[in-house]
Amino acid sequence: MPTPDFNELYRQFDSPVTALDCGQECAPYNPTRKPFCCDICTAVPAVYHKEWTYLRKNTDLWKPWLGSECPDSAGDLEKLAAQTPGHMRLVECLGPQACQRGFRSMSCRQFPFFPYITSDDCFIGLAYNWDFEPYCWVISNLDRVTRTFREEFVEVYDRLLYEIPHDYESYADLSDEMRAEFTRQGRQIAILHRDGSDYWLHPQSETLQKITADQFGKFGPYCISGPQAGSA
Repeated sequence: MPTPDFNELYRQFDSPVTALDCGQECAPYNPTRKPFCCDICTAVPAVYHKEWTYLRKNTDLWKPWLGSECPDSAGDLEKLAAQTPGHMRLVECLGPQACQRGFRSMSCRQFPFFPYITSDDCFIGLAYNWDFEPYCWVISNLDRVTRTFREEFVEVYDRLLYEIPHDYESYADLSDEMRAEFTRQGRQIAILHRDGSDYWLHPQSETLQKITADQFGKFGPYCISGPQAGSA
């Protein structure tokens, strides 16, 4: 099986999610005034073991996550460690003020998205991590995600899902978990499809309804107009 070249992967997957700095859109709603995705008390990055080796050789930006930085983090390390796939480890960076964009981890680059894999084993495009609906500005503004980012995401994960089989299994499990949760909530799943179009996906039948991205839901402080969550 090929070994990922993270220097090459970082070069191939380097475009920002949106044309504007989305961190500036969400930071005012965070008491720490940090972008939520850069706040270790909200989102803890995970890196591949081989990615960790690459980062340690090339930058001082990252260190292992200790789980002691936040006042309410008691027990979080054990819980998150149990949820982290065995081929990855939890880390933290020096903070957004010290970001070295060339050494952002893959989990930073993909946030808030993950490759959605259908029940019949097809990687059809981007879904988002629904735990971050109340925080992430991008999730409430999916129409602002650039075509370049979408294309780079698909190209890179076509490669990674092949080169790291455990990754495929993890994302297949996460997709299955999303279908179960959205079925429970009576909601449809927003998909930024690899064909360049946007769809609602029914979580039980997995049928697709083509829409425009501005019809997707809005959440939390960004919920000022439009549909709220995509009722199934």
